[in-house]
Amino acid sequence: MNMKRAFYIGRFQPFHLGHHSVITSIAEEVDELIIGIGSAQKSHEVNNPFTAGERVMMIRHALEDIDVHFYALPIDDTLQNPIWVSYVTSRTPPFDTVYTNNPLVIELFEETGVKVKQPPMYHRNEYSGTEIRRRMLEGEEWKHLVPDAVADVIEEINGVRRLRRVAGTD
Repeated sequence: MNMKRAFYIGRFQPFHLGHHSVITSIAEEVDELIIGIGSAQKSHEVNNPFTAGERVMMIRHALEDIDVHFYALPIDDTLQNPIWVSYVTSRTPPFDTVYTNNPLVIELFEETGVKVKQPPMYHRNEYSGTEIRRRMLEGEEWKHLVPDAVADVIEEINGVRRLRRVAGTD
């Protein structure tokens, strides 16, 4: 059996319905999906409020009903783009396709000969971590933009309070 395994990376700060939509569409094309949690070393910052472990929880709970085997693996940043692909592949199961819309990620994987597909973006202006974090900071509604399981994780860890504290708005 020829296993189709793909790689999809994001920061997932937080995991939202846009990510869920993209992963659902990728799941129709592959047998297994490796979800790389990018900038894994970052947390407790305005742009990166959640830890890698918290993002693993968000993804795990949000994808309980998805029909594909997946791994959610933390991937730290490297400060050397030319070695980033080998860094990623040393920390993941083997894969044959990368799904991303990030221009740098596309370039780095294509330079090494890995097949790259660009998944359709789902309501990108609304389903964006930047917009969700802005709404959290401003006290606006945000829970409808993330899977219920993610809202539950954020509530469990007091994520909105943390974001407001690190932003100096609490």
